[in-house]
Amino acid sequence: QVQLVESGGGWVQAGGSLRLSCAASGRTFSNYAVGWFRQTPGKEREFVASISWGGGRTVYADSVRGRFTISRDNAKNTVYLQMNRLKPEDTAVYSCAARRDGNGYVFQGQNDYNYWGQGTQVTVSS
Repeated sequence: QVQLVESGGGWVQAGGSLRLSCAASGRTFSNYAVGWFRQTPGKEREFVASISWGGGRTVYADSVRGRFTISRDNAKNTVYLQMNRLKPEDTAVYSCAARRDGNGYVFQGQNDYNYWGQGTQVTVSS
C-alpha cells in the first residue's frame, strides 16, 4: 500500500505561481510512476502531468505544457508540480496518483493508477 498526501494548494492571483507536493509513505516510492490530475465541480477529472519512476520521462496536458513542471525527489518520497503563469481556468482540486511501474513509462489515464491522494484546492483569481 502507498499513502499519498498532497500539499501546497491555496489562493493565488492570475499570473502567479504555486508548487504542489505529493508525499508518499508506506512503500518505496521510487518504483512508482506518478501523475497529477485536477477536477472542478460538475466536470470529469482531467489529466495534468505524469512522471516516470526515475524522473527521466514526463508528459503534460496541452493546457499546461510550458507552464507546469512535474519533478520528483525519490530520496524524499515526494513528487512536485510547479505551476507558473496560473490562469483562472487552472482553478481545481489537484490530486496525485501512483502506480507501480519499473519500465519507465508515464500514464495519462486515471484508470492507470491504483493509489490516490485526497487532493488540494488551487484557486486562481482574475
